[in-house]
Amino acid sequence: MKSTMVRTTLAVIFFFAFAGNILPQSKKLNLDQAIQIALKNNREVRIAELEVEKADQAVKEAFGYALPSLDFSAGFSRFLKKPRMPFPDFQAMLGNAVYGILFNERLLPFDPTKFSPLKTKLQAFAQRNNYKATFQVTQILFNSAVFRGIGASQIYLNLSKVRLKSTVAKTTFDVKKAFYGVLLAKEMLRITKERFQNAQDNLKMIQAMNKHGLVSDFDKMQVEVQVENIRPMVTQLENVLKNAKNGLKIVLGLSQDEELDVEGKLQYSPENLPDESDVLAQALSSNLDLKTLKIKKDVDNEFIEIDRSDYWPTLVAFGDYTFAGSDEHYDFQNYQSSTIGLSLSINLFKGTRVYHKVEQDEIAVMQTEEQIKNLSDAIATRVKAKLRDLNRVREQISAMEKNVALAEKAYKIAQVRYKEGTGTQLELKNADVELNVAKTNKIKAVADYLTARAELDYLLGKLDSKYVDNIKEYLNK
Repeated sequence: MKSTMVRTTLAVIFFFAFAGNILPQSKKLNLDQAIQIALKNNREVRIAELEVEKADQAVKEAFGYALPSLDFSAGFSRFLKKPRMPFPDFQAMLGNAVYGILFNERLLPFDPTKFSPLKTKLQAFAQRNNYKATFQVTQILFNSAVFRGIGASQIYLNLSKVRLKSTVAKTTFDVKKAFYGVLLAKEMLRITKERFQNAQDNLKMIQAMNKHGLVSDFDKMQVEVQVENIRPMVTQLENVLKNAKNGLKIVLGLSQDEELDVEGKLQYSPENLPDESDVLAQALSSNLDLKTLKIKKDVDNEFIEIDRSDYWPTLVAFGDYTFAGSDEHYDFQNYQSSTIGLSLSINLFKGTRVYHKVEQDEIAVMQTEEQIKNLSDAIATRVKAKLRDLNRVREQISAMEKNVALAEKAYKIAQVRYKEGTGTQLELKNADVELNVAKTNKIKAVADYLTARAELDYLLGKLDSKYVDNIKEYLNK
């Protein structure tokens, strides 16, 4: 019996000792850790990184067009039936020449019938077996499209780098927004649970006083109703917190089944905001999305010059070395040859295709210019709105903090007055509601301020250097 109890005790100890390793552990992250995870897992960031690698290879490809090209070609052919062509009959010509000499030297009496008519005869001049091997080197000396392509590819590489930084900045802002949303949900749940606990404590006090006839049944029923009205709010906010965490998981690129929690507080730090004109100037010069469009316009201009290059000539130097041979029965007679030279080509007319292609490129530039104007206006509008939000919250938040303190004091006074019999349940209920509203307003204002501040930093193109370090290898290409 004792042995069985010992084994049971050891089994229980073993279970609790290793339960922490068996049960899923909640991953607790601060804001910086969350951003680092998102930058590693976010697919948009990875796509932008691959775009930089692709652009880097495009630059190398463009340089390759300006380098010499070495080609080798070889071939063997055998005529199953050799080609023939009409050619004067050499046998008739030779016979006529011989008889002409003999007749002129009077070695034979003249006889015109000895002369054969001069006609053409199908004759073959090719060997049945032929082979040829050639090395050829070409070097572009002048081609406007090639040289313009090198510049365009470099601009496109710069464009992809700015896009990558813009994606990182956007991801950072998305993480902050989702992270603050989780913190807000946690705080709202905490405030509501405190209110629920206060209501339960109040209910216990009322029930005790009701037993001694100090409180009416009506007051007790009011408090019971108040407790039951708060209970579903706790459940609702628990669901809100779960949804906020799931949204954060999506931004971080984590599985929805993974346990996740965040650490940190929604805290407001007073700061002096810059002037609107300075902020607008910085946004219009540093916003990463706007920079992307401006560089895209440079790329569009390069495409105009590349397509316009069809008007210009192409000058190419070339040299080749050939080794060949031919024979009827594979006993090849071999020979070698080599050539060097220049090749100049220029198009004189393409049916106005180049003209209309350039026109399309110029229209694309105008479209990009309009996009830049639209985005500039949108950025200016958003920056002004965020500045107004920040100023509004900054002006209100100190008043909200005082309001919370007053509401807490009023609630305590209402509790004391009710216990002493000089107050009513309605006063206590109203004080509880006002305290909850004050706390909720304050925490929402702080969350709004932090979110607006993060969005303003994104609009200004601000990006912490430690997050840039994650993509430094791509920015240095």
